[in-house]
Amino acid sequence: MSQPLQVFTLVVELGRKPGDGLPEGSTGAGLVVYAAGRDEAEAVRETVAVLKQADLAPLDVSGYGTLEERLGHGDEIDAKERALMQRALDENAVIVAQMTPFTG
Repeated sequence: MSQPLQVFTLVVELGRKPGDGLPEGSTGAGLVVYAAGRDEAEAVRETVAVLKQADLAPLDVSGYGTLEERLGHGDEIDAKERALMQRALDENAVIVAQMTPFTG
């Protein structure tokens, strides 16, 4: 029996790549992503695949767990963030919630 889909919060560090669309002068970016998967490893694989298809250069992915795990650690999660997580679950998708360009 397969596990149900869950949504994982991931932080992805991007490097630079020609045509990546990141702001000129940035050295990369950090993304906050909500990704659906049966486990965190699947969510990470799906996220990396989607980002590579978008001509981005993922360098590192850190997992911060599911909604329940984050609440258990005392994270405060607002309605907007919960809505994005629900959308990732409903659409079995990778949702980029925030992008922060890195400058040199």
